[in-house]
Amino acid sequence: MDTSKEGLLKELSRCVLEMEDDTVADVARMYASQGYDPVDGILLGLVDGMNRAATLYDEEEYFIPEMLICSSAMYNGLEVLRPLLPQESEKQPCKIIIGVVQGDTHDIGKNLVKIMLESAGYTLVDLGRDVPADRFVSAVKEENAQVVAMSTLMSTSMDYMRQVIEALTSAGLRSQVKVIVGGAPISPAFAERIGADGYSSSATEAVKLVARLVG
Repeated sequence: MDTSKEGLLKELSRCVLEMEDDTVADVARMYASQGYDPVDGILLGLVDGMNRAATLYDEEEYFIPEMLICSSAMYNGLEVLRPLLPQESEKQPCKIIIGVVQGDTHDIGKNLVKIMLESAGYTLVDLGRDVPADRFVSAVKEENAQVVAMSTLMSTSMDYMRQVIEALTSAGLRSQVKVIVGGAPISPAFAERIGADGYSSSATEAVKLVARLVG
């Protein structure tokens, strides 16, 4: 194995992309033993592999099972490298509340968005599926979150997104959070109509959207 920094970064990325969830921890330990920067290992190795997997998912070459194994590999590598991050370089991560709105129990899309946002370094509080508006509001209060991410795959549940935004406004919390929405029946026009801050069509786009909104 090429134990140069560049070689091990490529190997970390490859292990995630090719679903080698058992091998990746050994590569991460090798990377760490050489004294290389753990931040680069995470971003240029593990996250790079997850981004490449997401591209294959968008191109319909990878599907849900492959993405889940890729994410497992990424997390196995993170377990090795995260404890090595220097304390002074750790910033308070942006906290995101994520959930499928009331009336919908489909959560595959939500889970992919969660994986990609976590891989990008955000802290996710997952409320699950069929989540009523008051639960989103209480989570924002309890967690002091900066972003609320909502999804639905059912047109019959779309209006619950509006209810969540109205509930945040009534609670005096709307100004402290950015609200993003997504899902098959959702469009940019609908997002604008209900007063959301942004719309994403895919998990990778969600990461870019959050980065634009919160910096």
